[in-house]
Order: sequence, then C-alpha cells, then structure tokens
Amino acid sequence: MNPIARVIRIGTRESALAVVQARLVADYLRHNCPGIQAELVTMKTTGDKILNKPLQAVGGKGLFVKELDKALLEGRTDLSVHSLKDLPMELPQALPIIGYSRREDPRDALVLPQGVSHWNGEGIVGCASPRRIAQLKRLYPKARTALIRGNVHTRLQKLDSGQYSATILAAAGLRRLGLEQRIYRYFSTEEMIPAAGQGILAVQGRQGEDYSCLQGFFDADAAACALAERTFVRVLDGGCSSPIAAYAEIQAGHMRLKGLFCHPDGSGYWTGEIEGPASHAQSLAQSLAQRAKEEQK
Repeated sequence: MNPIARVIRIGTRESALAVVQARLVADYLRHNCPGIQAELVTMKTTGDKILNKPLQAVGGKGLFVKELDKALLEGRTDLSVHSLKDLPMELPQALPIIGYSRREDPRDALVLPQGVSHWNGEGIVGCASPRRIAQLKRLYPKARTALIRGNVHTRLQKLDSGQYSATILAAAGLRRLGLEQRIYRYFSTEEMIPAAGQGILAVQGRQGEDYSCLQGFFDADAAACALAERTFVRVLDGGCSSPIAAYAEIQAGHMRLKGLFCHPDGSGYWTGEIEGPASHAQSLAQSLAQRAKEEQK
C-alpha cells in the first residue's frame, strides 16, 4: 500500500453540520497522529443545490456524494467524511468505506418554531423523508406533511418563518451543532425507527491507500450496526422513495435489529426485529429482510 500524504485533505459538504463532522476526523488526526496535518476541502454538492423537489425525484442520495467522489478519485482530496445515512447503498469499488465513527444519538427529534412551547399534533410538519412521514402518520394522524429541504439551519429558518408547525430532524445533527435546546421532544427508536446509519459517520477513502492512522477513531460496534442496517435496506431494494428503516443495538456482543418496511404510499406497514450475535450482523439482517418480504405477501 502507498502511504497517504502527510497533509491529509478531507473532503466534505460545505454545510455547517458537515464541516463540524469532518472536523471530528481532522481533530483526531491532529491530536493522535504526529506529523500529519489535516485540511478541510469543502464543496457544494448537487443535492445541496436542488432544494425544491423531493430527493427521490432528482436522483436520490447519490447527489450528495457525486462531487466528493470525483475529488477523491482525482486525488484532490485524500478521504471524505459523510453522514452514513446520506450515503447510497452501492458505492464505487475504488472508494470504499474505511471505517465508522462511534454512534451519536440515533433518534429523530421533533422541533417547533422558535418561541413555541407546545404542539397539539396538528398543522403542517416539514418533512422530506418517506420513512419519517410513514411513522409520523401513525403517531400524529391529524398532522399533514409538506416538503422541506436544505441543511439544518435552512430548515430551522423555514420553520421559524412560519412555513411549518413543526419539523423532524436527526438528534445527532442538532447535538453536533449545539442546538439541543431546539428539541421539543425525542422520538424513541420504538416510536420512530431511525434511518439506516443515523448518527454514524462514514469515512471513505481510495482503494489501496494506507489509512492506519485512523484506526483509533473507528468503532467496531458502529461498523457491525452499519453492516446490519444497510444490509436490511439493500436486500429490500430500498431507495429514497420507499419507507424503509433499520436500527441495531449491541450489548455485550449481542445484537438486536429492528426494521420497518412499507410501500411508498404507506400501505403494507411492517415492523419486525431479530436478535443474535453481533458477529452475524449481515446474516441477521438478511433473515429479517426476508421475513419482511414474506409477511408482506
């Protein structure tokens, strides 16, 4: 393997949250890898530019990584940092995920406009995720949903301007941005099963490079959870248009995996779970996905 440069250029989207997340990797390198300098290379992706249409209508999650992948392939960056939930299920062989961060809070959170302290479960909820919409309808049947796109701060600005009665955001992002005070309530992972990989950062590199300097940053339990959750979604051919969710927890080497699957219109709502050794993460996910297929027939 070829050693990577002593100056490591970290590719990231230019949103405040993406930069904060990339800095977690940069700070680790600076504090734990003597002689290595870390620099952030920020860029606006196609997914960041198209904000007036549902993601599934304009190309899916791949729009958030296209420019980052190109920079990595061309050698303009040495690695990329992503929210794992934003990564497509299929990745270029030349750009593998080299590791996963310890998981932040995986839950979804309900956020109200600035100054509002109570919500009656009605009105318009800004939401772009079919997964969240399908589960929200069961929790708050009187609520309506309307498209909201953009980074965390953009969504909060739209919410505070009166366009929506509430919105749902990942607790991990709000916590990383120091915006926990905006959370009205957390949804338990029983109430609202998170997106596959929610709260986990994925570090993507180039095939054949040496990234051993980052081994201490990576987390084995997060890797097993990521494998299980993404396998569940992949087996069900899940894209942005299908409400599919998966969430794994590990305690003392034992995994509990929960899954959600239904049709794009919200019909055929199915949830299930499976338990077993974390070392069998992939086979557990395959079994649970197969059960979802069979029980939906």
